[in-house]
Formats: sequence, structure tokens, C-alpha cells
Amino acid sequence: MPEFETGRLIYLLVLLAMVAGWFFMQGRGEGFNKTLQQAAVWGMIFIGAAAGYGLWGDISRSSAVPQQSYEAGIGTVTIPRARDGHYYLTMQINGAAIRFVVDTGASDMVLTRADAQRVGLSPDTLNYLGRANTANGEVRTAFVRLNEVQLGTVRDFDVSAVVNDGDMAQSLLGMGYLQRWGRIEISNNELILTR
Repeated sequence: MPEFETGRLIYLLVLLAMVAGWFFMQGRGEGFNKTLQQAAVWGMIFIGAAAGYGLWGDISRSSAVPQQSYEAGIGTVTIPRARDGHYYLTMQINGAAIRFVVDTGASDMVLTRADAQRVGLSPDTLNYLGRANTANGEVRTAFVRLNEVQLGTVRDFDVSAVVNDGDMAQSLLGMGYLQRWGRIEISNNELILTR
């Protein structure tokens, strides 16, 4: 056992002996049941404090919802990394707010059928002539052009994308759109896009 672990163990044993001695001394004038009640209360307080300390990192991370930020006039977008390790951002496409997960492994901007519907496309009438290999197997895709795509203060017009005909939980922002930015940087748990 490393020295650090041994020291902690000795400290905890001494602390436990002191608390047990305190209960023993308190219990001499009172009934044994009263001493057990007090021990149970202190035990619950200790367990609650230990659980709170152990879970504090998770609690603080889940309460802080990552927000993307924009630097007006400069054309810089900063996206913090989410708890799951991914980068999520919301873009305006044809006036509709669409949430994407940034996927540098994807070739194109890929819309789910539901998001395609929200931006004014009709997924049922698209020609699904393309094929894409995904983690869930091969899916059909339809090539589309988006009238307007806005991220922060930066607007692009006539942007190519594909609509995925398969099951997909989230739209993907792939390299087809990301390469429009002059600089892509990941630093200090932030994705920074600069144009």
C-alpha cells in the first residue's frame, strides 16, 4: 500500500476511535438505545457528506449547460465541450434553429428527417439516391441545397447537405460545412471556429 494510502487509513482509524470513544463516554449516563440513535444520526450525516463530496463534480457539471458564444464582427464561434465529450451547436437553417453534433468524421452536413422537415424540406418526396456507411450499417441519403445557413453572425447561402433516410438521433455537422471556416481549433475544452 503506498505511503499516501497508509497515512489516510491511519487518520481514518484514529478519527473512528475518537468518535467511538465519544459515544461510549456519552452513553454511560444515558440508555444504550439513545447512544445507538445518536450513532445512527451521525453515521447518516457522514454518509450524506461523503456522497455529496463524491458527486459534487457530476452535480456541478450537469448544472452548467454549455453555451456557444459569438464574437460579433470578428466571425468567431466558441463551443464548449459537453459532458459526453462532444461539441454541440445550434445553427439557423432557413430560419429554423437546428441542433447539431460536430462530427469531423462526417463528410457532409447531415440532417435527420425531422430536422429536414423543420427547415422546409419534404423528406418523403426527396430522391434518396446516395448511400452512406454508418455505424448502424448502410443508409440511403438525399442530396439537398439549403438556402441559408447562419452560425453566429456568419451567413452562408446555397449550402450543400444530405438528408439521412435512416434512424438518426441528431443531425451531424461534418467537414462539408466546417471547411468553410478559415480556422478550426480545439483548445481548453472548447471548439473555436474562426472565419
